[in-house]
Amino acid sequence: MEIPISEWPAGERPRDRLLATGSDALTDAELIAVCIRTGGKQQSALDLARRLLQEFGSVQGLLDAPVSRLRACRDLGPAKIAGMKAVLGLAERYARAQLVAGDVFTESSAVLGFLRHQLAGVEREVFACLFLDTRHRLISFEKLFLGSVDRANVYPREVLKRALAHNAAAVIFAHNHPSGVAEPSISDIKLTQELSSLLRQIDVRVLDHIVVGRGREVSMAERGLL
Repeated sequence: MEIPISEWPAGERPRDRLLATGSDALTDAELIAVCIRTGGKQQSALDLARRLLQEFGSVQGLLDAPVSRLRACRDLGPAKIAGMKAVLGLAERYARAQLVAGDVFTESSAVLGFLRHQLAGVEREVFACLFLDTRHRLISFEKLFLGSVDRANVYPREVLKRALAHNAAAVIFAHNHPSGVAEPSISDIKLTQELSSLLRQIDVRVLDHIVVGRGREVSMAERGLL
């Protein structure tokens, strides 16, 4: 029978090590174990965390999994699922707070982290937009169009309306590729050029268009595609 984590020596318990040395000292499984707190029958929280990571493939796969699939996992009850979803929600709010506080365009890592939380792992393609003020601070983030597993129909006039409604000075577009491959397609590039031309007429700059894949994001601005 597995020894419960609560009976481990104090210096070996993941929670104690987290408080003493920070999250970088813990493995993915140990961090998940801290979130779920308890294991299952003849299984510690750490062993359950390892099994979940193996089943879902990664931390992202586990945290992005729908509640219905998580409920189907043995030894994973409502409290454990809620704990993991709460962590994901806090991470999203933390990333959003960073964008609101400063210049979005210069905080590329914060932008990518925020978009990763919002779009990676979504099973259907979503086209979204960050609307920015004259100082490139975030006014609003909106998921404008929801499509199928491989395409979202984007209506330029609706994008124009939302930019005007927010009195935006600049925008950053983003969409996900459910396939996991973050490379911009020819249609992605053409759409970005069309939107840039349209928004330029009302003095709104398109700063970037970011494609979110599985574990990777591609900036069209960095590729020189704008």
